[in-house]
Parts: sequence; C-alpha cells; structure tokens
Amino acid sequence: MIKGPIMLLFLNTAQAWICILCSCKPLDSWGWAANCNLMALKEMPLLNSSIRILHLQNNNLTTVPFGALDSLTNLEEINFSNNPWHCDCSILYLKEWLEDFNKSSLEKATCATPASLNKKALSQLKGNELEGCRKPLPINCRDFFWRDFGLTFLVIIVLILAACILQCSKQLVFQAIRKQHSSEIPLLWFHDLENQKTK
Repeated sequence: MIKGPIMLLFLNTAQAWICILCSCKPLDSWGWAANCNLMALKEMPLLNSSIRILHLQNNNLTTVPFGALDSLTNLEEINFSNNPWHCDCSILYLKEWLEDFNKSSLEKATCATPASLNKKALSQLKGNELEGCRKPLPINCRDFFWRDFGLTFLVIIVLILAACILQCSKQLVFQAIRKQHSSEIPLLWFHDLENQKTK
C-alpha cells in the first residue's frame, strides 16, 4: 500500500532533478524525454545524462556553453531548431557537437545574428567567417627577441656546464689511471731487482 505513494514521490523527485525548467516524462524502457519546447529559454538548462530525447526548439537560445552537452552520453534525439543562434566563434562547439551527433539536427539549426549570416545553417558555417575566430594575434617582436635571447643564453650555459663536466671527468679518469699505474711501477721495479739478484 505504501509502496505506490513512495514510488510516485521518488519519480516526482527524480523528474524534478532530471528536468529543471523543462517538462520530462520517463520513457518505456529507461531514460527520460525532456521537452523544453516553447519555454522561452535564454540559456541551456541543466541536463542529466539519463536524458535520451531532448527538444529545445522554439526558444531564445543564442549559444551553448562549451561542454554543456558532453554529459549527454545516452542521447538519441535532439532538436535545436528555431532558436536565434548568434553565430560567432563560440557557436563552433555546438556545430562540432551536432556534426558528431547527427547531421540532420545541424541542418535545422540556423543563425540569426550577425546579419551577414542570418538564416545560414550551422552546417554551412566555416570558422574563418565567424566573428572572433579570424582575429590574428598581435606579433610583438620584442617579446620574441627576449624569449629567443633567453633560450639561447640558457642553451649556451648548459653547453658550457656539459663541457666542464666532461673535462673534469676526463681529468679524474686520467688521474685514476695514472695513480693506478704509478703504484704498479714500483712493484714491477722491485720485482725486476729481485730477478737480477737471483741471476
């Protein structure tokens, strides 16, 4: 008797946790279908990895934060159409994610701004036509000079230290060999004297 209300409470709690700002219903086998259609969303809602169907069409989404869709590993269906996407460099995350997920979903999502890209499908975008992607970094020659000078100086110091270590090790080896031979020479000389006496 009590199991029914407890299960209902559990499902309602799970639904509230899985679908914040959206309407969710459990699917027959497992997972959830999240319907965020016509919710006037301006930002991506928090999404749970157990969502298998996600409808985000007809909202006011302009961008998707980098990594916001990465946790949706069980997703089978998604719809991002009819959102006023702002197609600058930050839209590349959504474009590349949809390319990996489903190319037809990519065709349905179109740019609203800037005006030069209005109604252009995300699938047709190229990085060099997006604002913010084509800005070259300013070249500061002084920074290059000091960086290269510092690296060259460091390499020279390392080479000098390596040469000093090599020279010292050669001298130590030479001294060790000379010391070893100098201790053997008196013994040989003494041995030669004894041989001469016995003759």
